[in-house]
This record gives sequence, structure tokens and C-alpha cells, in this order.
Amino acid sequence: MTYFASIGLNRRSARRHLLAGATLPMLFVPSAFAQMSSTPPAEQGDTSVTDIVVTGVRETLQTSISAKRKETAIVDALSSTEIGDLPALSVGEAIQTITGATTHREKGGASEISLRGLGSFLSNTTFNGRDASNGSGDRAVNFNQFPSELVNGIKIYKTQQADLVEGGVAGSIELETIKPLDFKKSRLQLEVKGNYSPYQDRIVGSGGWGWRGTASYVDQFDVGALGEIGIAVGAQRNKTNNPEETYAASSTWVACNPTVTVANGNCTEVGREAGAAGAPFALVPNAATFRQISESDKRDAIFGAIQWRPSATLDINVDVQYSKRDYSEDRRDLNLSELRYGLRNIAHDDNGVLTHVEGQTSLEAVSTLLERNEEYLGGGFDVAWKPTDRLTITGDASYSRTIRTDVERSVRLRTDPLDIFGNRTPINNQRVGYVYDVAPGSYAPAITLDPRFNVNDPALFSDDARLRRDEQQRRNKIIAGRLDGAYEMDGFLRSIAAGVRFSKLTYSDYDDRVEITQDDRAVDRGVNLACRTVFPQTGYLSNAPGDQLSSWATFDPVCQFQGYLGTEDPGRNDDVRSVANRDVTEKTLAAYLMANYESDLGAMPVRGNFGVRVVNTKVTSNGLRSDLEVVNNPDGSIRLVESGVFDTVTIKSQSTKFLPSLNAIFEVKPDLLVRLAAYRAMSRPAPSALGAGRTIQLEDGNNFSSVADAISLITANGSPRLKPLMSWNADAAIEYYLNRDSLFSATVYYKQFSGGFIPVVLNENFTIGGQDYSIPVVQTQNSSDKSRVYGLEVTLANRFSWLPAPFDGLGGKVSYNYANSNFKNEDIRLGAVYDPVTDTTTPGMIPAANLSGYSKHVVSGQLYYSMGGLNLQAIYNYRSNYYQDFVGGNSQLRYVRGNDTLDLRASYDINKTMQLQFQAVNIFDEPKITDMPVSGSIRQYHYYGSRYFVGLRVRF
Repeated sequence: MTYFASIGLNRRSARRHLLAGATLPMLFVPSAFAQMSSTPPAEQGDTSVTDIVVTGVRETLQTSISAKRKETAIVDALSSTEIGDLPALSVGEAIQTITGATTHREKGGASEISLRGLGSFLSNTTFNGRDASNGSGDRAVNFNQFPSELVNGIKIYKTQQADLVEGGVAGSIELETIKPLDFKKSRLQLEVKGNYSPYQDRIVGSGGWGWRGTASYVDQFDVGALGEIGIAVGAQRNKTNNPEETYAASSTWVACNPTVTVANGNCTEVGREAGAAGAPFALVPNAATFRQISESDKRDAIFGAIQWRPSATLDINVDVQYSKRDYSEDRRDLNLSELRYGLRNIAHDDNGVLTHVEGQTSLEAVSTLLERNEEYLGGGFDVAWKPTDRLTITGDASYSRTIRTDVERSVRLRTDPLDIFGNRTPINNQRVGYVYDVAPGSYAPAITLDPRFNVNDPALFSDDARLRRDEQQRRNKIIAGRLDGAYEMDGFLRSIAAGVRFSKLTYSDYDDRVEITQDDRAVDRGVNLACRTVFPQTGYLSNAPGDQLSSWATFDPVCQFQGYLGTEDPGRNDDVRSVANRDVTEKTLAAYLMANYESDLGAMPVRGNFGVRVVNTKVTSNGLRSDLEVVNNPDGSIRLVESGVFDTVTIKSQSTKFLPSLNAIFEVKPDLLVRLAAYRAMSRPAPSALGAGRTIQLEDGNNFSSVADAISLITANGSPRLKPLMSWNADAAIEYYLNRDSLFSATVYYKQFSGGFIPVVLNENFTIGGQDYSIPVVQTQNSSDKSRVYGLEVTLANRFSWLPAPFDGLGGKVSYNYANSNFKNEDIRLGAVYDPVTDTTTPGMIPAANLSGYSKHVVSGQLYYSMGGLNLQAIYNYRSNYYQDFVGGNSQLRYVRGNDTLDLRASYDINKTMQLQFQAVNIFDEPKITDMPVSGSIRQYHYYGSRYFVGLRVRF
């Protein structure tokens, strides 16, 4: 137990690591070797096995192994010949069962995918061979918008080949839906699942149940002289809830001087140079929040495809996908808004991690209603034509568009020396004393408030009423076309393929804020009394360690808006322009040439491909600039506001990259393959990271003595001149296929990056109050640094067919990925920064992070039992800690601590038509824990709870 304590695991996590680290290898390795020596002849290749019908999870693993074996590149796959048989509730959860793939979990579910422990921005994802838009501002596909019940195949290309055109440094993820003529059977399928969330059941006045229903139909028709037509259509309605309880510090942290006490003000900051030189500092957030969330989530998705084959030489496909999500969060926050005020008795470790502090802070009861509408529309038209027996020409045109709009209405009430009735409060002060303490080994800081202050008394939140309506919209659209030709040959070169691709991506966003303040205590009193609510959850943070707050005064934000303004929603501003808005257009023109070869090296068959891709990218980014005006306050202080007059700045850049690739497969024996690959790869910056806008951060408050005091930091919210991240890569793999159920593979890989990212300080002129100021602006640029990643991934899949019945139905798969990287991402406020004018780099006071999404260790394991109509499966995933940047570009460093999850899945075929299903997700209720801006400095922890699903599927 000492070992587990030293790495920060509780007893429950230690038990799971023991199970995953010891039990799975003990199960798989001895049985695999036993099976190698004792597998019956029928398993070795007897043609009689073709008469055996395999279904369920075993069939999915068999199909996946077969797909891996046939590919020329190093590929891992998850596929099924049936609709809805992928072993997960979402596409993201299905992908994380593939070797080397893991997810970033949000709301307890899988979202962004990392390959080989590398971040999602290093991967490229396509849907039916096409790029897909999203509403996040990055290039990662929102896997939640594609129901797993309507996706049949997932391939992950670990190495690149020229016809992938774009590819990615970490790999390429390819999602596929069925082609109805290739499905070769008629199928009507109906599926309904009820889901239960124990956390939602703790919400006052709410039930814990939700549901999802899926319907699909596939058929083929012989239309005589017109050939064959196939249709496929599917639809899903998903109504669920994902409550959340969390503690979160602010996204801005300051290095405070622990040797200086400021009784009536914020702490004294330690500068970057002083901190790097060894001056002591403690990392303190500006604020902290306890948040309870109740949620409602409704998603509709429709997929459709028509395949027409008028002759044996012509194949025409049209497919379309549409999804719409209506989502809302009721948030109840208790904000400690001034954590840096009046600090004393500061304790910290050698890395600046805060372990104890005492101070004073205003408290805020903030009630928020967040409503999100997200709509996705995508599809394409592709044609395959064989004018001769040797020549195939294919063309594809596609469209993908995502619009995400968030509207957030929030009302803040703050503490004051007087309560809502004008009486003196017990502490007779706006600020409440607090003690912040982190116990050794704990991820949950204990914050104790002055016991004289009753945080559950609504009357004590009586001042500085502030109403905010924030509207945020993200638009992402991709229009693309592709033309390919392949010519079959005899001899060493078996075929030559060439193609061109064009795409136009547009991304734009805006953030609009309407803010209204209210200082009339009589008005506050009326709204306060009318809009009070019962704390909406029982058992808040009951699973977190230590003595945590369990409730506080809460209000209904819609009632508050109605009470203060006479309307529930005042609407957005007429003019939503802002210097922070982004407007990016990216045009890509690419071409490739690839040859497939096949020969013999002595008695050993050899096959593979080689080729080159050329990718030209042009970026045009428009940004707005606006002067700031100085407003004089009655007390002689000032505040800054935007003038509302804007100028447009356009920045353009382009790059051309050559990407050669070589893949070779050596068939040492019929069941033993050796693969080698060498290639150059690229990964583009996120569209939002190419913005030309500026984010102006003002210091908290509205009372400043000078312009310099008012401006906290000005940062670029993107850099249009960012170039793709490039790497040279080499992979070597060995794959042993004992039979259709068993696989052993091991791959070593190396990636040499030519360039990284570093914050750069550039002076820009701003007109403030009619005077010109030269102010340093921090933005991210490509650096000349070299870095590398090397790693190993291993997969072992096996069915225990050598065991006596009924245990011969046992089987499973375990995979492990190790990656070692020396890449550097610097913190903008506290990390190293480069000055291009003086050509000097100022050292940082905190360590740099690695690649975004980089985990050194990734483990996944599946244990299944398949016998007759019964299928049981346990799916385990572990990912070590990683750095996760913010969408739109890095600000301060954020780390996600290592986490593991265990999901269960069971199904039973009542007959050939009906199947019962059961699934359990995150059964141990693992929290997600994040640190900032160094590892160990606790920023946030989330609890989502487990989810349970019971369903019935009917096939006709």
C-alpha cells in the first residue's frame, strides 16, 4: 500500500491497478502460449471453420484482426459486419478500445481522441473519407454527434501512405458507415435503451432516467436495366442527463511573494525573471468556485445513403448526416472571487504549489442558465468508374457544416457589510475570512470559511447585483472535392495511383456580452425574496475527500432576470463585433502519386507502397482592432472601455509541404508479418489558433489610478502565421496471427519534430484615451527547436479455445502504449518567452509542458465471454497524466491527472430477432482532476457519477 500512496492513488484505485496490471497479463500471456501449442487443427486453418457463424463481441474482434492483417500500412481497426455491434455507447468510447487510442473525458464520456499518447491535434479524422467540421474551434471530430449504432467501421492508420493526402503526425482516424449494396441483405432494426444516472437521481425534483431510441433500415433493389439500387437510413433520438459537481480555481494563476504580507490588497507578484533566478513564490489563483450542475441533453441524428450501381463498371453513392443537439445546464455557483486578497501564513513546496494560505475574499452566489444549440450537416457525392479492366477513376465532393451557439444568462449577488434588509452582518464586512489547506496526497483542497458567516443564508448575498447575458457562436464549414485515378499493372509495380484534393475551410466566432449592474437595495430585496430556491442536490461532493462545502444559498436566474429587467432574456447587442472575434479562411490544394508493389525476397513475399504528397495551404485571417477609452470615476480613479469603433486587420500566410512515404510488409511466414514504414507527416494548427484577434484582460475591478494598472495582459487569440507541425517518422512492427481470434503485435516508433511552439512578445500600438501606448502583446509562434517522440505499443488478443467447455467462450485483448517525448509548450504568463527584437529568450519560472494530450502510458483491456447468444464484456482504460491546452491556443498550462475507467457490457440473444442489452459506464465513479499551472497545483476536480443502460434490440 505504500507504493500506491506514493503515486497518489486511493485504495480503490490501487485495487483496480492491481487487477489491470497483474490479472490481465496472467490471463493472457500463459493462455496465448498454451494455445500456440495446443490449438486444434480446425483453428489452424481447416476450411470447415467457414461454416461456423460467429456473432457479438467475438465477431467484432475477428473482423478487426482480419482488417489489420489486410492493410498495407500499420493499422488498427474496429469493425463489424452488422449494424450497431460496436462495443460502446458512443464512437469515442468505441475508439478507446483500439490499441494506442485513448480519450479526453468530458461529462464522464469520451470526447477527443489521442493516438499513441499524443494529443488530438496531432491526429486527422475523416468521416467516410472526408474532413468533418465541429463546433469546438479545433480539428478534432466531435465523436458524440455520430451515434455508434450507425457507424460500422473505425480504422486508425498509425503510419501514413500517400493516398491519405492529409494524414497526421500521430495517425489518421477513419469512420465509416455502411454502403447498402455492400451490406448484401435487407435489415430493419429497432433499438431502445433506458439509462439511469444515480447522480441525476440526487437532483431535487428530478428523476434519474433518460432514454435513447435508434432505428435503421437497409435494403437493395434490382431495377432491371437500371442496375441495382441500395438504400440505408438511420435515426436516433437521445434524451439523457449528465449532472456534474465540481470545484474549480480560475484559469489565471499568479506567482505571489510569500515573504511579503499585504493586509488590504492583492499579494505582491514575483516577476518571471526573479522567479527564474530563484526567488520564492507561491502559485495562487485569482478565484475559486464550487459548482453544482443539473443538465438536460437532447440529441437527434439522421443518417442516409443511396448507392446506385447501374453497371459493373459504375458505382454512385450519395450520403448525408444531420445531427442537432439541444443542451442546457442549470449552474449554481459559490465564488470566492478574491483569493489573492490579504494573504498571510502562506505555505508552498519547492515548485510553488500552494499547500496552505489564509486570506479574505468576497463571496458571490451566482446562478446561471446555459443553453446550447449545435447543428451538424454533412454529406457527399462520390462516383467510381472503371472505363477499362485496369483503370479506376473516382471522384468525391463533400460538404460539412457545424454551428454551435451558447447563450448563458447569469446573475451575481455579492456579500456586503449589510444584509438584504439593511442589517449589519455577523462579520460586518464585505470580505469573509477563509483558510485554504491541502492535506498531503489529497486532490481536494479544504476551504474553511469564517464560521460566523452562514453561507446558506440568502439574505447575506445582498450587494453588487450583476446580470450578464453572454452569447458565443462558433461556425465551421468545409467544402471539399477530390479526384483519384488508379491503374493496375503487372510485374513488380502492381498499381499506380494519383489524385488531387481541394478544400476550403472557414471558421468564425464571436463572443457577445450584455452586462447590467444594479445597486438599489430595495430592488435587490424584492428579487432576492422572490427568486430563492432550495439547494438543488443532495449529497453534493459527498465522494470528495475532506470536509467539503455541501450547500449554499441559491437562486433561480430566469426569475432574477424577470424581476430585475421585466424580461427573461434581454437579447444580444445589436453589434457583436469585438477585437477578440475570429474570421479565418483556409484553402488547401494537395496532390499525390503512389505506387503499390509486390514481389519476393528469396522465398519471402514482400509488398507495400511508396509515394509522395504535396500540400499547399493558404490562410487568410481577419481581425478587428479598437481603441480603448478612459472613463473617469467620481472618486478620481479610471476604468477602460472599448470605443466601439473598429478597423479590420488582414493577415495572410501560406506553406507548401512535401510528404514522402514508404511502407513495406515482409511475410516471414503465412501467419507472421514484419512491417516497416518511413514517412513525413504534418498536423495543422486548430482553425481557432489562426485567429488575428486580441484578448485584452483588465485587472479585476473598475477603479484604477493609471492605464498601466488597469491592463493586466494583452494576448493574441491566435496567430495566422502558425505553420503546421512537421515530423519525420519511422515505424517497425511484428504481427503474429495464430488464428482468427488471436493476435500478437508489437510496434516501435520514432518521430522527429522540426519545430515547436513558443510564446513571443511583440510590442503593438494601442490608442487609449486619445494617447498612443506601446504595449507588449504575447502570441504563439513556431520555434526552431527540435524535439522527438519514441515509443512502443503492444497488443495481445486471444480466445481461450483450449479450455474445456463452457470456459472456451472466454477471450479478450490487452494493449499497452509507451511514449517518451521531450517537446516543450511554455506557459504564457510564467514560462519562457522569446523577444524577436533582441533575439533573446527569458527563462521561465515554471517548467514547460509537453505535447498537448501527451500521456506516457496508455493501457486498455477487454475481457469477454461469448457462448451461444450470451455476450459479456468488461472494458478497462488507463491513461497517465497529460497536458491539455485550451481551444484557441495556450494561455496557462493545464494538466489532467492520470485516470482509469471500467465499463461493462452484456447482451443476450432471446432469438434471432430480439436481443437484450445492458451497459454500465464509469462504474467506479472516477473523478477527473486537473492541475494548473504546474503538476500538483490543484485547479479542478469533477464528479460525474456512473451511468447504466438497459435496452432491447429487434432485427427483421
